[in-house]
Amino acid sequence: MAKNVWILTLAQAFAMSATPMMMLLGGIIGAKLAPSEALATLPIASMVIGVALSVVPVSRLMRRFGRKPLFIAGALWAAISGGVAIIATGQQWFALFCLSGFMLGSAGAVVQQYRFAAMESVSAELAPKAASRVLVGGLVAAFVGPELAVLGGELISLPYVGAFMFLSLVSLGAAIILSFYDSQAEVTQQQASDDRLDSTPVSPRPLIHILATPGVWVAISAATIGYALMSFVMTATPLHMHHIEHHSLADTKWVIQSHIIAMYLPSLFSGYLIAKWGTSKMMLIGLLAYVVTIVVALMGAELLNYWLALVLLGIGWNFLFVSGTVLLPRYYARSERYSMQSFNDSFVFGAQAIASLSAGWVIHLLGWQVLLLSCIPFIALHLLLMAWQYFYSKQASAVENS
Repeated sequence: MAKNVWILTLAQAFAMSATPMMMLLGGIIGAKLAPSEALATLPIASMVIGVALSVVPVSRLMRRFGRKPLFIAGALWAAISGGVAIIATGQQWFALFCLSGFMLGSAGAVVQQYRFAAMESVSAELAPKAASRVLVGGLVAAFVGPELAVLGGELISLPYVGAFMFLSLVSLGAAIILSFYDSQAEVTQQQASDDRLDSTPVSPRPLIHILATPGVWVAISAATIGYALMSFVMTATPLHMHHIEHHSLADTKWVIQSHIIAMYLPSLFSGYLIAKWGTSKMMLIGLLAYVVTIVVALMGAELLNYWLALVLLGIGWNFLFVSGTVLLPRYYARSERYSMQSFNDSFVFGAQAIASLSAGWVIHLLGWQVLLLSCIPFIALHLLLMAWQYFYSKQASAVENS
C-alpha cells in the first residue's frame, strides 16, 4: 500500500474517534437537556446534517485547493467543535450542544473523503483494498472513542466535559498526522482506461448522462441505504437501551462499541472478498445481515439481543458501504470525480441525516418495533435496483453480441 493510504488510515483512527463519542453521549445528554424527549437525538442528527450539508462545499473547496489543506482544516474544525461542546454541557445549553454536533458533522464530511483519496493513491487493482484499509482506522476508533467518552466523564466533576476535551485532542492528533499527506503522490485508480492513457483529459460529461446507467444507482443505493438504516437503528439504540429499558451506561457503551468494531473489523478482509466475489454478492450478504438484525432485535430487549443485532448491523453496513464505494468509480472519469463523489455523498449523508433526525421521533411516538420494521421497504428497494442493473446488463450484452 502507498504511504498516503497508511497516513489516511492512521488519521481515520484519530478523526473517527470523535464520532462514536458523540454517538454514545449525544442522545443521553440530549435526553437531559432537550425541552422534549422527542428531540433527544437531535444532537446526533445535527452531526449527520452537518455532514450532509457540508459534502458539496467540501468537494468544491478540494477541487480548488487540493485535498491536503482541507484534510487538515477539517481536523482543526473538529477540535473546535469539542470546545463548543464543553461550553454547551457546562452551561446546560441544548441549542449550543446541537451546534457542536453540526460542527463535528461538517468536519466529518472531510473525513469521508479519505476513502476516495486512498483509492486515488494506488493502482486500479489495489483500489478495493485501499478503500477497506482506510476504514480499518475506524476499528481503532471503535475502541478509543467510547473508552475516552467514559474515561473523560470520570476525570472532571462536570458531567461529560472531560469527554469532549478528549474529542478535541484526538482531532488535533489527526491534523498532525495529515500534515504528512503527500498530494503529489495522488494517482487515479483507473489509470489504465480512457483519459488515463494519455495526457489529454476528457471533458466531464453532464451529470445526467452519468446517472443514466443503473450501476451508478446501485452503487449510490448501497452506500445510502446501508448508511441510513445503520444510523437509524444505531441512533435509537442508546436511547432505547439506557433511557427506556434502563440498561446501564456501561452495557450501552459495550453494545455501541461492539457495533462500531463490527462496522470496521470486516475492512481487514472485505476488500479481498469484493475482489474475489464481486460487489453484487457482497451487497446481498450485507442486506441479509440487515434482515437478521431486525429479526434478532424484535425477539427481545435483553442485552444479548441488542449486542447481536448491533454487531450484525455493523457487518451489514461494512459490506454495503465498501461495495458501493468500490463500484461507484467504475462509472466516472477522473475529470468527473469531484462532482460524482459529492453527488454520491449528498445522497448518502442526506439520507443519514433524515434517518438520525427521525429516529428519536419514531421511537418516542411509534416505538422500537415500528422503527425496526420500517427498515424492510428500503432493503427491498435496493434489491429492486440490483435486479434492474442485472437485466439492464444482460440486455446490453445481448445487443452487443447481436
